[in-house]
Amino acid sequence: MTEKTQILKCSAFDGHSLFARGDLREVALAVRTAFDQRPEASILVFDDLTGRVIDLDLRGSPEEITARLVPPAPPTSDTPEPPRGRGRPKLGVVAREVTLLPRHWDWLAAQPGGASQALRRLVEEARKNDGGSTEARAAQEAAYRFMSTMAGNLPGFEEASRAFFANERERFVEQVASWPVDVREHVRRLAWGESG
Repeated sequence: MTEKTQILKCSAFDGHSLFARGDLREVALAVRTAFDQRPEASILVFDDLTGRVIDLDLRGSPEEITARLVPPAPPTSDTPEPPRGRGRPKLGVVAREVTLLPRHWDWLAAQPGGASQALRRLVEEARKNDGGSTEARAAQEAAYRFMSTMAGNLPGFEEASRAFFANERERFVEQVASWPVDVREHVRRLAWGESG
């Protein structure tokens, strides 16, 4: 599990109906209760940030289920440190490979502070000037993942997808009018932060 598990917001669907929404712990326990009452239920849990299906291990007591959702505790002073990799891990710096053309390396080498510092400056500047497009693209990708899973076989999916990617909301709403309410509203909520 990742560090975001404790605050992960998710939504559970029983068939095409929204069953539960909230943090992963609440939703996992609600799903467990539903399966106890109806073992044949077809419930999928989605990460609201990514639109991906979350596989839950619902065996055992509620405490055991919850314990599996919590990320492992950080190492203590008694825990031996794993061998250090490249970069400056204590500062959060991670070394990864970057592939550039020779002219890019030449330009970076000529910058004050060297290549790493220049790349960090360029990335920070790009993030400031992004105008929210990265978040909007991530929301669109999450909504489409959810839509593909839940509505891929529903009538009008292809045309709705075209309207969705063209950001033609009115046409999208027309195309999905026959879809189950909870599915179409969840797509709109994930993609555009709207409902109703």
